Amino acid sequence: MPILVSDFDGTVTRYDFFDRVRKRWPFPPQDDPWEKFVEGEMTHFQALAEIFASIRTTEADLLDLADSTELDPSFANSVRALQDHGWEVVIASAGCSWYIDFLLKKAGVSVSVHANPGTFDPKRGLLMSLPERSPFFSPSKGVNKVAIVQDALKRSDGVAFAGDGRPDLRPALLVQPQLRFARGWLAEALSERSEQFHPFERWSQIAVQLLKAQC
Repeated sequence: MPILVSDFDGTVTRYDFFDRVRKRWPFPPQDDPWEKFVEGEMTHFQALAEIFASIRTTEADLLDLADSTELDPSFANSVRALQDHGWEVVIASAGCSWYIDFLLKKAGVSVSVHANPGTFDPKRGLLMSLPERSPFFSPSKGVNKVAIVQDALKRSDGVAFAGDGRPDLRPALLVQPQLRFARGWLAEALSERSEQFHPFERWSQIAVQLLKAQC
């Protein structure tokens, strides 16, 4: 069975949830957790956890904000098409399962999800925790996408990967170029390394390409 391992934020959705949060509840430039992560002053997990903890709103409003990340409207149909043709679809995210599960349920999609757990408190924000019992645990990101792809490669000769961000570079390089899909930061990083990949704008384009290649 072929396997597609896919990032979520900025891949299945057009926009990253954490970026939506940063713009809604901005930090002073010198205190921005994301910039501290980019500079190597804190881990990816620490940065996202601090950003999510800055949220102060109602649950309904935060779910609306999650909706604003714009999940690909063809995502559900594309997943079903892949599954009907024997594909296993796996979501691997260094984000939080709180909003990922909400968006997947709303879309009517049932797939495996590896993400950081979290709970919402209007007075304390979205409290993300490390998935320490996960077989794919990473102290720095919470979720080890490299380990997820390596596990997929043990189970299948046909493993595809799709992503857009910094945590996606190493796992993307593990799969064959014809099964590598990238946009955003990841596409730029792969291009700088002269690594081949399929560019995409909408997740459904990935499904079209995989099904076309399978015919």
